[in-house]
Amino acid sequence: MSSTSGADAAEKGILEHVPSVASTLNVPSLPFSKDVEGKMERNFSEVSTLQVSPSGLNDSGSKETEFKLAPRPAPRPKATRWIRFQLWFNTYRKFFVLVVTLNVIGLVLAAANVWVYPRNYTSAFILGNLQTALLVRNELFGRFLYLVVNTLFAKVSSMRPASSSCAKKKGGIHSGCAASGFMWLVFRVVINFINHSDTHSAILAMGLATNIAVAVSILSAFPWIRNTHHNVFERYHRFVGWFGLLCTWVFVILGDTYDVNTRSWNLNGDHLAKQQDFWFAIMMSFLILWPWLTVRSVKVEVEIPSPKVAVLRFERGMQQGLLARISRSSILEYHAFGIISWSAFREGVNAKCHYLICGVQGDFTKGLVENPPTHIWTRQLKVAGLSNTSTLYKRGIRVCTGTGLGAALSTCIQSPDWYLIWIGSDQEKTFGPTISGLIHNNLEGRVTLWDSKKEGGRPDTAQLIESIYTSWNAEVVFITSNWIGNKEMMEGCKEAGIPAFGTLWDF
Repeated sequence: MSSTSGADAAEKGILEHVPSVASTLNVPSLPFSKDVEGKMERNFSEVSTLQVSPSGLNDSGSKETEFKLAPRPAPRPKATRWIRFQLWFNTYRKFFVLVVTLNVIGLVLAAANVWVYPRNYTSAFILGNLQTALLVRNELFGRFLYLVVNTLFAKVSSMRPASSSCAKKKGGIHSGCAASGFMWLVFRVVINFINHSDTHSAILAMGLATNIAVAVSILSAFPWIRNTHHNVFERYHRFVGWFGLLCTWVFVILGDTYDVNTRSWNLNGDHLAKQQDFWFAIMMSFLILWPWLTVRSVKVEVEIPSPKVAVLRFERGMQQGLLARISRSSILEYHAFGIISWSAFREGVNAKCHYLICGVQGDFTKGLVENPPTHIWTRQLKVAGLSNTSTLYKRGIRVCTGTGLGAALSTCIQSPDWYLIWIGSDQEKTFGPTISGLIHNNLEGRVTLWDSKKEGGRPDTAQLIESIYTSWNAEVVFITSNWIGNKEMMEGCKEAGIPAFGTLWDF
């Protein structure tokens, strides 16, 4: 079995779906136990109660704030079809449909010989789409995009939700352009075979090889493969994709240097450099190569508070909203996890470290617990996630379940305007003193911890979110959970008219 991972999977928590029950929220207020980054941690062993109710937090921000949940809530009615459709047809799918529709229109016009340009320069449409697909998934572009979004839209309140949605769900452009590039590639190869008498056999062969490689790479990225067989996805998507890039280079060079009229090869480098698909191929190669130039083996300290979790500690602080990709090998099995850190700077002093919470879900994370490493491979260029746009909002709520805390905690630590709701099972034993210390030393008065084991089940999450959303005077809710939890909370927020962004489960 392999674990769910990748930049999106790093934001998925692990928590079983348990029927909702009523309870008072017990928020631990803990005694100190040991030093974490110059501050003392606290244990979960002794708790004081923070009672939560729809009436709201009191203005003083004291520890004891009254919030009462309805006794034993009945099962929530199923969301309307319209709400479910709106959540299903999200920005990701809108991007996908838009990109594919535009390309299909162009493809039909080219096939009907109405638009001649794509027939003569099909490679530009193939590689232009594939280059864009690679660009939007590139870490460097992602960091730049989030920087632009956070800079330009911070003061435009009406644009904040849309900008957050576009930044997070840009993967729809990736998928749409990859699928469209493949369609144009099939179109090019079909034309070559129709005109096979004018096409060199080497070009025909490389066209087929490139088609097969791109098709396998795309199929391996389907969610039901990526989310349930991560290692299969990674190996085929990466290595067959690299083989596809090599085939693309050969296909481009052969196609650009073969003269159909003279049936000869034009080996003039100037001629090749003037072809637009040549430069598309160069850019594609750069986008693939660049992140790998940042791979390093770094020191890591592994804390194992329970058989279910490994907490990894790395040197230096990080800004909130970033994900780290790590591996036991320099090339294989990279897995992404949310980064927990005070900040790059705290009170004028560099933060000493950052943490990753790795829940045991597959072979890789199981190995971290059973055979903790002293060094691990990571890409120094970190991935920006949804939480990175939290700076757009004046106040917000960060909801997470299980190990989804890893993607959420930094946002609340680094901003006093964000409230944390963490739903988990037996957090005291599962996550240990380091994580509890980070929470209780930094989030006093703006955190709700729900232990589903102690409380006998999960809360009515929609009611809980709505209550705190109103009392906290929040503008947005960010959710990190498993598929069931994400669906339940997103539907509840949509019904209540609360702007919310959940875990992205690509179609």
